[in-house]
Amino acid sequence: MLNSLMLFVGITLMYSTPLVFAALGGVVSERSGVTNIGIEGMMTIGAVTGATVGYYSGSAWVGFFAAGLAGGVIALLHAFASITCKADQTISGIAINLIGPGVALFVCRLLFDGATMSLPVPHKIPKVFGSLNSKAFQNLNVDVTVVIAFVLAVFIWFFLYKTKWGLHIRAVGEHPAAADTMGLNVYKIRYICVLVSGILAGLGGASMTLAIIPQFTPTAISGQGFIALAAVIFGKWTPHGAYAACLLFGAAQALTVTLGGGRFAVPSSILAMLPYLITIMILILFVGKSSAPKASGQPYEKDAR
Repeated sequence: MLNSLMLFVGITLMYSTPLVFAALGGVVSERSGVTNIGIEGMMTIGAVTGATVGYYSGSAWVGFFAAGLAGGVIALLHAFASITCKADQTISGIAINLIGPGVALFVCRLLFDGATMSLPVPHKIPKVFGSLNSKAFQNLNVDVTVVIAFVLAVFIWFFLYKTKWGLHIRAVGEHPAAADTMGLNVYKIRYICVLVSGILAGLGGASMTLAIIPQFTPTAISGQGFIALAAVIFGKWTPHGAYAACLLFGAAQALTVTLGGGRFAVPSSILAMLPYLITIMILILFVGKSSAPKASGQPYEKDAR
């Protein structure tokens, strides 16, 4: 019984970690007033960059941090369109989601002899309990990225709610004109937050292809970014709420794996739908009870005060 429970918890933590990275990025961006629907595309870019750099460098950590940089570069495109050009943030995010998979497939075909997937990385990100002999802990043998994601969630919560810089970000997201009057650079703060959002989304994509699976495939992300956005909404645009929501979605994925390998014959098509069905149900039940930052999704015009 204990072994089964540990296995379930381990799978939950494993599958929730990419969502945690991406959802934390979504929280940071939304809190500054910029809606980042392009998390899916940024995760895809991070996934292919992490797997590719990890394969050619032989180091999973080099690939992991390269994925964060790649996600940040794509996020700068979204920031330029949304903040500088004052384009519709939803349309810009959708464009990022269309660009990401296309660029990922192009990179794979270019660097892996025309294949649509990368070759497996020689070394994955290490495990936390990899050297322990306890069978229970071996079932809870999670990746180091699980710990990194948890530490990041605590840090972002502390930064947003316990520091003056976090107060500045929240002020820009709630009332940018008032923040500007107080001497805050609204454009600079939003650029930094969108950049951080892209970096975290890229790390989320890399945690999928460097920890959970050892290579990039066209279906490696497949909706994870949208589930992360749902976690942001369900978590009421807070780091701790988003983290808890990601654990819930990770548990849904763990339930899928558990039922798929259990004694009950559950059709694989139903199991594949389960995480997305839970996402839709949660959005229906809770989206009306959540309120986004007041200026989220609204371009700021400095002269329009």
